[in-house]
Amino acid sequence: MDIKEAQQKVDQWIKKYGVRYFSELTNMAILTEEVGEVARIMSRKFGDQSFKDNENGIDLADELADVLWVLICIANQTGVDLDKALDDNMKKKTDRDKFRHIKNKKL
Repeated sequence: MDIKEAQQKVDQWIKKYGVRYFSELTNMAILTEEVGEVARIMSRKFGDQSFKDNENGIDLADELADVLWVLICIANQTGVDLDKALDDNMKKKTDRDKFRHIKNKKL
């Protein structure tokens, strides 16, 4: 599915099962919480922290999907076309960085 279709599917789900969107501020708080969950998993799985005994069945893919879900919700409620936004952002990054990383001796 492409991003536009994902935005439509989330919108349809919200209207059918979610009653309505949470407010933008509530969704921002939820996004922050979900990103924190991703950070927690990353720090344990790929960083120096270890999992606690009660942290079994943790699924990075599911947490990333939660981040994407709420990000799509915020985009939908604020009228952002994520397909266009991502395309525009990639063009901006290309114009700005097309030689920067290639010339970086550290890379």
